Amino acid sequence: MTGSMRGALASIEKFSSRTVVVVGDLITDEYLFGKPVRISREAPVLILSFSEREVLLGGAANAANNVHALGARVVPIGVIGRDAAGAELVTLFRGAGISIDGVVTEDGRTTPVKTRIMAGGYPATRQQVVRLDREPAGEPQPVTEDALLARLTALTARVDAIVISDYGYGTVTPRIFDEIKAIARRTGAVVSVDSRYQLPRFTGVTAATPNEAELGQLTGVVVDDERTVEKAGRHLLERLDARIVLVTRGRPTEVYPETPLTFRLETPITIPAEDADAFPPVTQQDFEQRNLVRSGRRHRNHHRFQRHLHRPGWLRHPFAPARLHPPARQTPMDQSRQQGPLSA
Repeated sequence: MTGSMRGALASIEKFSSRTVVVVGDLITDEYLFGKPVRISREAPVLILSFSEREVLLGGAANAANNVHALGARVVPIGVIGRDAAGAELVTLFRGAGISIDGVVTEDGRTTPVKTRIMAGGYPATRQQVVRLDREPAGEPQPVTEDALLARLTALTARVDAIVISDYGYGTVTPRIFDEIKAIARRTGAVVSVDSRYQLPRFTGVTAATPNEAELGQLTGVVVDDERTVEKAGRHLLERLDARIVLVTRGRPTEVYPETPLTFRLETPITIPAEDADAFPPVTQQDFEQRNLVRSGRRHRNHHRFQRHLHRPGWLRHPFAPARLHPPARQTPMDQSRQQGPLSA
């Protein structure tokens, strides 16, 4: 393990004494699982026999849950609708022991829901076959924005870091971002931004976390090797007036520092995201000791945590978002071919 990795892991151990505010789009992640039974006579599609439904924290809510799993005190701030999906988010937050003081409910607004249809049966790997998104019609109402600003001001008197998780649903308005920057100047808090569509407007932050494709789109540079990734990363660093740009990649993860934070870095850091099968499993006792299982519920990435618990790059988090590469998976159609023809 490198010195930088040891330093990163030591920092994670200190999370228990930190307060992190996560501001952004709260999303309900819904998973519908079914086992392929036959091919439909109506269209060339699989018919799935429903087996179970699972609802998890998504978007900024997932980011907050990850921070909570690291041991920090986390305060999510965002808006939900007065609907079933919003109620499920509140229930999940409460079940995980996460405060909902920063969650604002807006009448008439749709809570974003991403429904994934998963096909497969035990012991086969379940494969996503389609996703259905239910989205709000626009940005939160002005009265909701005022309520979010009030919560943000009240809940950040003592804060160590603010994570912006922007999925394009309008929660982080210009007024809210201006208030975040004002709070950071007043408290010295770190501000990290992950924005799916509007990263260029989040200037003057501590860190930004685009992926490799977004980096190329934002800079106009074709990022196909180490040299071009570094060139584009430094260009984006200057454009955002940020201290760090961390680029999540299909292979490694690069960190581009501009000025020293706690140490001077002259070259990018590569955080490897190795194959899951390379890591030995750990015991359930080890897993539970790190508070990654809450209230008897499995985290969505439970199997990844199991394999990557003692390794760098195992958690999808703004400060360590290495992408993992599980083994190749069979699709439901591949499985049906192995099992022989299916009756209509």
